[in-house]
Amino acid sequence: MLTLQIEATFVIMITSRSELDAYLQADLRSYGFDRWSPRFRLTQRPLQFQRLLRKSEFWANTAAGPLRRAIAAWYIARTKFFGERLGYSIPRNVFGPGLSIAHTGTIVVNQNAIVGRNCRLHQGVTIGEANGKAPVIGDDVHISPNAMVIGADVGDRVGIRAGAVVTKDVPDDVDVGGVPAHILNRRAATLPPSAAE
Repeated sequence: MLTLQIEATFVIMITSRSELDAYLQADLRSYGFDRWSPRFRLTQRPLQFQRLLRKSEFWANTAAGPLRRAIAAWYIARTKFFGERLGYSIPRNVFGPGLSIAHTGTIVVNQNAIVGRNCRLHQGVTIGEANGKAPVIGDDVHISPNAMVIGADVGDRVGIRAGAVVTKDVPDDVDVGGVPAHILNRRAATLPPSAAE
Protein backbone atom coordinates (compact mmCIF):
# COMPACT_ATOMS: atom_id res chain seq x y z
CA MET A 1 0.00 0.00 0.00
CA LEU A 2 1.43 3.36 -1.06
CA THR A 3 1.63 6.07 1.54
CA LEU A 4 2.39 9.47 0.11
CA GLN A 5 3.88 12.20 2.24
CA ILE A 6 3.77 15.68 0.72
CA GLU A 7 5.24 18.43 2.82
CA ALA A 8 4.29 22.00 2.02
CA THR A 9 7.52 23.97 1.71
CA PHE A 10 5.66 27.23 1.32
CA VAL A 11 2.24 28.70 1.85
CA ILE A 12 0.46 29.56 -1.38
CA MET A 13 -0.62 33.02 -0.40
CA ILE A 14 0.79 36.27 -1.74
CA THR A 15 0.93 38.74 1.14
CA SER A 16 3.51 41.33 0.05
CA ARG A 17 4.58 43.21 -3.06
CA SER A 18 7.89 41.36 -3.11
CA GLU A 19 6.03 38.01 -3.12
CA LEU A 20 3.74 39.30 -5.88
CA ASP A 21 6.79 40.29 -7.95
CA ALA A 22 8.40 36.88 -7.34
CA TYR A 23 5.25 35.02 -8.42
CA LEU A 24 4.82 37.19 -11.52
CA GLN A 25 8.47 36.65 -12.49
CA ALA A 26 8.25 32.88 -11.95
CA ASP A 27 5.09 32.74 -14.07
CA LEU A 28 6.81 34.72 -16.85
CA ARG A 29 9.80 32.34 -16.79
CA SER A 30 7.46 29.36 -17.09
CA TYR A 31 6.43 30.74 -20.49
CA GLY A 32 10.04 31.42 -21.50
CA PHE A 33 9.91 35.21 -21.03
CA ASP A 34 12.10 37.50 -18.93
CA ARG A 35 9.76 40.46 -18.66
CA TRP A 36 6.19 41.49 -19.34
CA SER A 37 5.37 43.14 -22.66
CA PRO A 38 2.12 45.00 -23.49
CA ARG A 39 1.78 42.86 -26.65
CA PHE A 40 1.16 39.83 -24.39
CA ARG A 41 -2.36 41.21 -23.81
CA LEU A 42 -3.14 40.06 -27.36
CA THR A 43 -0.69 37.20 -27.90
CA GLN A 44 -0.52 35.50 -24.48
CA ARG A 45 -4.06 35.34 -23.11
CA PRO A 46 -3.36 32.62 -20.51
CA LEU A 47 -0.40 34.64 -19.18
CA GLN A 48 -2.56 37.76 -19.05
CA PHE A 49 -5.11 35.79 -17.00
CA GLN A 50 -2.36 34.66 -14.64
CA ARG A 51 -1.22 38.25 -14.07
CA LEU A 52 -4.76 39.18 -13.11
CA LEU A 53 -5.03 36.09 -10.90
CA ARG A 54 -1.81 36.92 -9.04
CA LYS A 55 -2.84 40.55 -8.57
CA SER A 56 -6.28 39.50 -7.32
CA GLU A 57 -4.56 37.13 -4.86
CA PHE A 58 -2.33 39.93 -3.58
CA TRP A 59 -5.11 42.49 -3.21
CA ALA A 60 -7.61 40.03 -1.69
CA ASN A 61 -5.00 38.75 0.79
CA THR A 62 -3.93 42.25 1.88
CA ALA A 63 -7.25 44.11 1.72
CA ALA A 64 -7.39 46.28 4.82
CA GLY A 65 -9.48 49.41 4.61
CA PRO A 66 -12.18 50.44 2.16
CA LEU A 67 -9.88 51.51 -0.70
CA ARG A 68 -7.87 48.27 -0.69
CA ARG A 69 -11.10 46.23 -0.47
CA ALA A 70 -12.47 48.12 -3.48
CA ILE A 71 -9.28 47.45 -5.47
CA ALA A 72 -9.43 43.78 -4.43
CA ALA A 73 -13.07 43.52 -5.55
CA TRP A 74 -12.19 45.07 -8.91
CA TYR A 75 -9.32 42.59 -9.51
CA ILE A 76 -11.42 39.63 -8.35
CA ALA A 77 -14.27 40.55 -10.70
CA ARG A 78 -11.94 41.22 -13.62
CA THR A 79 -10.12 37.91 -13.09
CA LYS A 80 -13.41 36.02 -12.88
CA PHE A 81 -14.88 37.50 -16.05
CA PHE A 82 -11.67 37.18 -18.06
CA GLY A 83 -11.23 33.60 -16.82
CA GLU A 84 -14.78 32.74 -17.90
CA ARG A 85 -14.03 34.07 -21.39
CA LEU A 86 -11.02 31.74 -21.61
CA GLY A 87 -12.89 28.78 -20.04
CA TYR A 88 -11.01 28.83 -16.72
CA SER A 89 -12.45 28.20 -13.29
CA ILE A 90 -9.26 28.70 -11.30
CA PRO A 91 -9.60 30.03 -7.74
CA ARG A 92 -7.15 32.22 -5.86
CA ASN A 93 -4.37 30.89 -3.60
CA VAL A 94 -4.16 27.40 -5.12
CA PHE A 95 -1.09 27.45 -7.40
CA GLY A 96 2.49 28.09 -6.39
CA PRO A 97 4.84 30.21 -8.50
CA GLY A 98 5.75 29.17 -12.02
CA LEU A 99 2.26 28.20 -13.18
CA SER A 100 1.99 27.75 -16.96
CA ILE A 101 -1.32 27.34 -18.78
CA ALA A 102 -0.72 25.98 -22.27
CA HIS A 103 -4.02 26.85 -23.95
CA THR A 104 -7.39 28.46 -23.54
CA GLY A 105 -10.20 25.98 -22.94
CA THR A 106 -11.98 24.48 -19.99
CA ILE A 107 -9.89 24.12 -16.83
CA VAL A 108 -11.68 23.50 -13.53
CA VAL A 109 -9.83 23.57 -10.19
CA ASN A 110 -11.28 23.00 -6.72
CA GLN A 111 -10.78 25.95 -4.36
CA ASN A 112 -9.34 23.68 -1.65
CA ALA A 113 -6.67 22.10 -3.85
CA ILE A 114 -3.00 22.90 -3.26
CA VAL A 115 -0.62 22.84 -6.23
CA GLY A 116 3.12 23.40 -5.92
CA ARG A 117 5.67 25.22 -8.02
CA ASN A 118 6.05 24.97 -11.80
CA CYS A 119 2.79 23.25 -12.69
CA ARG A 120 1.94 23.01 -16.40
CA LEU A 121 -1.77 22.75 -17.27
CA HIS A 122 -3.40 21.97 -20.60
CA GLN A 123 -7.00 22.35 -21.75
CA GLY A 124 -9.68 20.09 -20.34
CA VAL A 125 -7.91 19.57 -16.99
CA THR A 126 -9.97 19.00 -13.86
CA ILE A 127 -8.51 19.09 -10.34
CA GLY A 128 -11.44 18.12 -8.16
CA GLU A 129 -12.57 16.94 -4.77
CA ALA A 130 -13.78 13.45 -3.90
CA ASN A 131 -15.28 12.35 -0.60
CA GLY A 132 -14.42 15.69 0.99
CA LYS A 133 -10.74 15.56 -0.01
CA ALA A 134 -9.17 18.00 -2.46
CA PRO A 135 -5.88 17.09 -4.17
CA VAL A 136 -2.45 18.18 -2.99
CA ILE A 137 -0.11 18.27 -5.98
CA GLY A 138 3.66 18.63 -5.67
CA ASP A 139 6.23 20.63 -7.63
CA ASP A 140 7.10 20.26 -11.33
CA VAL A 141 3.92 18.43 -12.35
CA HIS A 142 2.78 18.37 -15.99
CA ILE A 143 -0.94 17.72 -16.48
CA SER A 144 -1.77 16.90 -20.11
CA PRO A 145 -5.03 17.62 -21.98
CA ASN A 146 -8.29 16.21 -20.59
CA ALA A 147 -6.60 14.68 -17.53
CA MET A 148 -8.36 14.60 -14.18
CA VAL A 149 -6.99 14.49 -10.64
CA ILE A 150 -9.88 13.69 -8.31
CA GLY A 151 -9.31 13.58 -4.56
CA ALA A 152 -5.79 12.15 -4.90
CA ASP A 153 -2.39 13.51 -3.91
CA VAL A 154 0.35 13.73 -6.53
CA GLY A 155 4.08 13.84 -5.75
CA ASP A 156 6.85 15.93 -7.30
CA ARG A 157 8.08 15.66 -10.90
CA VAL A 158 5.07 13.73 -12.17
CA GLY A 159 3.73 13.60 -15.71
CA ILE A 160 0.01 12.96 -16.01
CA ARG A 161 -0.75 11.83 -19.55
CA ALA A 162 -3.65 12.97 -21.72
CA GLY A 163 -7.02 11.62 -20.68
CA ALA A 164 -5.73 10.05 -17.45
CA VAL A 165 -8.07 9.86 -14.47
CA VAL A 166 -6.07 9.96 -11.24
CA THR A 167 -8.09 8.73 -8.25
CA LYS A 168 -5.28 7.21 -6.14
CA ASP A 169 -2.16 8.85 -4.75
CA VAL A 170 0.83 9.10 -7.10
CA PRO A 171 4.46 8.97 -5.83
CA ASP A 172 7.32 11.23 -6.96
CA ASP A 173 9.18 10.83 -10.27
CA VAL A 174 6.69 8.85 -12.37
CA ASP A 175 4.51 9.20 -15.45
CA VAL A 176 0.93 8.01 -15.11
CA GLY A 177 -1.83 7.38 -17.62
CA GLY A 178 -4.99 5.44 -18.23
CA VAL A 179 -8.44 5.16 -16.67
CA PRO A 180 -7.99 4.67 -13.81
CA ALA A 181 -4.46 6.04 -13.92
CA HIS A 182 -1.54 3.71 -13.24
CA ILE A 183 2.24 4.14 -13.35
CA LEU A 184 3.58 3.91 -16.90
CA ASN A 185 7.25 4.47 -16.12
CA ARG A 186 9.56 5.76 -13.43
CA ARG A 187 11.76 8.80 -13.92
CA ALA A 188 15.28 9.21 -12.57
CA ALA A 189 15.01 11.18 -9.36
CA THR A 190 16.71 14.56 -9.56
CA LEU A 191 18.72 16.05 -6.76
CA PRO A 192 17.87 19.52 -5.54
CA PRO A 193 20.44 22.13 -6.70
CA SER A 194 22.00 22.44 -3.23
CA ALA A 195 22.56 18.66 -2.99
CA ALA A 196 24.16 18.46 -6.45
CA GLU A 197 26.89 21.03 -5.63
